[in-house]
Amino acid sequence: MMTLANKITLIRAAMSIVMFLFILMPFAWARFTAIVIFTVAASTDWIDGKIARETHTITPFGAVVDPFVDKILVIAAFFAFVGIHELDVPIWAVFFILLRELMISTLRAIAALEGKVMAAERWGKFKTVIQMSAIGTIFFVLLVYHLSFLLHGVTQRVCVFLFILLCKVPYTITAIAAVITWISAISYLRNNWDLLKKSWSLPTCKQ
Repeated sequence: MMTLANKITLIRAAMSIVMFLFILMPFAWARFTAIVIFTVAASTDWIDGKIARETHTITPFGAVVDPFVDKILVIAAFFAFVGIHELDVPIWAVFFILLRELMISTLRAIAALEGKVMAAERWGKFKTVIQMSAIGTIFFVLLVYHLSFLLHGVTQRVCVFLFILLCKVPYTITAIAAVITWISAISYLRNNWDLLKKSWSLPTCKQ
């Protein structure tokens, strides 16, 4: 029977897809809903890990799929933002974030084939915090954008002014996230270089 932690992980994966679709909808209610979905989905990452540890139900499936689902949530949000012209999220930065995540996931798979587990590094944890913070900030800018149309009077003018001040933030913060993401990638590659070299070399035959 599937553990509760793994069920929560799969629910987070489904929520990532729903969030992606809602962000793409050009309606304020849909994007407000996407913000709620992202907040709930992001919180379940902490919840399923806590449940798995406290109930001693850590499984190979959870160890592999949980970080993969985290990447789905992040990439889904960034790619959906690219489709919103008003946010001006740079697609090149999102591509490099995706490239890094695929590369390190491949490295983790290579480590698993060798019977090893790549431990999370400080740069990797910092990268995740930056990515999540970037997504949260972009959602805030998107919220301000829609409120500038929905509200009236002084509050509307405040939102319009605030959006003008923040309109370049999504581009900048996504670019920063891409740079931090690749710094963490370099750290992982440097610390696991011997493993990578071993994976692309033929085994030495002993006489």
